[in-house]
Amino acid sequence: MKIVVVGGTGLIGTQVIAHLTEAGHDAVAAAPSTGVDTLTGEGVDAALAGADVVVDVSNSPSFADDDVLRFFTTSTRTLLDAEKRAGVRHHVALSIVGADRNPDSGYLRAKVAQEELIRSGGVPWTVVRATQFFEFAPRIADGATVDGVVRIPPVGFQPIASADVARFVAEAAAGEPRDGVLDVAGPERVRFDEFIAGALGASGDAREVVADPAAPYFGAVLADDSIVPRGDARIGAVTYADFAGARA
Repeated sequence: MKIVVVGGTGLIGTQVIAHLTEAGHDAVAAAPSTGVDTLTGEGVDAALAGADVVVDVSNSPSFADDDVLRFFTTSTRTLLDAEKRAGVRHHVALSIVGADRNPDSGYLRAKVAQEELIRSGGVPWTVVRATQFFEFAPRIADGATVDGVVRIPPVGFQPIASADVARFVAEAAAGEPRDGVLDVAGPERVRFDEFIAGALGASGDAREVVADPAAPYFGAVLADDSIVPRGDARIGAVTYADFAGARA
């Protein structure tokens, strides 16, 4: 199949393309750097010509509430309209576990809006919702640091390696449309603050991590199961110890 990966030059997209290419598919990256802009529509029709599947793993360059909502709704509409013109048979998008449970988060509201457009968009679809990536632990800590102290809510957390996310997305792209959502998560459920403390310690970062139930995450105050799967989920193979050991 010809599979166009929007956001195909990023962390997840490059790995998705590698998986699909290894499986014998014609996987093509679409991104602003390849002349494809899903906000303006530039290059989209040409990129999707002859495509069987479109995978959207793109992300907003700005996380401001209005910007991120505009990005996900505009780019998703652009893609779905172009897919219908091109006869694309399957739209796959990457979203976030718990997006629909945290309406106080502007970013997660934008992901829900994206999912709603996909459901009603007229193209068979699959949404893969992933938990947070191991790779983003330092960025989470930076965003949660106040006066040198990292404040993290003591809630359930089940992070996943980007390699596992990419594998699950590639499998979804190569398979039949679910017209539904698939949750994917890492193999270990831990406490959010304890995970961040361990990740910082493993990297030699001496910042203090404090458990703070009121600390926001993407703008939302979390309940214990806000960002972990409820019910069935596909579970990744890579533990954090595996990930950290490979990086070391």
